[in-house]
Amino acid sequence: MAEERPSGVIGKLLGSLNIAVRRVLFTFLSSGPIPQHIAFIMDGNRRFAKKWKLEEGAGHKAGFLTLMSILKYCYEAGVKYVTVYAFSLDNFNRRPDEVQSVMDLMHEKIEGFLKELNMVNRYGIRVLFIGDLSRLSEPVRDAAQKAMEATAKNTRTYLLVCVAYTSSHEIPRAIYEACQEKGGGSRGSNGIVSDDEDIVKLVDLEKHMYMGVVPDPDLLVRSSGETRLSNFLLWQSTNSLMYSPKALWPEMGLRHVVWGIFKYQKNYYYLEKKKKQS
Repeated sequence: MAEERPSGVIGKLLGSLNIAVRRVLFTFLSSGPIPQHIAFIMDGNRRFAKKWKLEEGAGHKAGFLTLMSILKYCYEAGVKYVTVYAFSLDNFNRRPDEVQSVMDLMHEKIEGFLKELNMVNRYGIRVLFIGDLSRLSEPVRDAAQKAMEATAKNTRTYLLVCVAYTSSHEIPRAIYEACQEKGGGSRGSNGIVSDDEDIVKLVDLEKHMYMGVVPDPDLLVRSSGETRLSNFLLWQSTNSLMYSPKALWPEMGLRHVVWGIFKYQKNYYYLEKKKKQS
């Protein structure tokens, strides 16, 4: 048997140390409330590539590796639902070659994620793609469907990937579908709906939201220091705490997840009070 190289031994030691540190941090955090749902706006991939003079697309590839790490940290901390803003409907207005490049990368990464069976099975991840999936290229749409089917029986944790998504599309769509479901209702001579059962209520709208399949996010994180929601979860984030670390998305790491959860715990009772008032 070949003698193991020192660099390999050091790598294993550092890996073990990293796991031990995470266990200590998450044990400490578990003494307080853990957010059930964290949503991420993954901002700064292109700026990261420009900052380090990398080729076009390298920032998104680095961002995918960051996503894998962030998912691991969230699930280990006890977070059940993680939502990421992968591609906005507005992004289809970019240059066609840039859109195609992102579609190709998305297809590659979905296929790559399906090969990460150890991680998927370890955390029991169910993958859901959220948005107007008809706008995706056929290979991406097929890969997304395959990922959802392959993980459909998992229920321990969830990964929601918002693609071809904006709130300004989600909300009118939900209103339209709720009205269609009610069938118009019966109206009096003044034109007002007279049957309470035919009035579209809040619960009817939320049932038809793309994001109606999971609880609203407790914590919304946008990397790169930006505080704009950029048409993301506008309906669902009314009572969410927003955290905006200055790190670009590929620079996000364990400390940002820990600090975000800590900020949530500091504001937990205030947030719960606001939820009860709304």
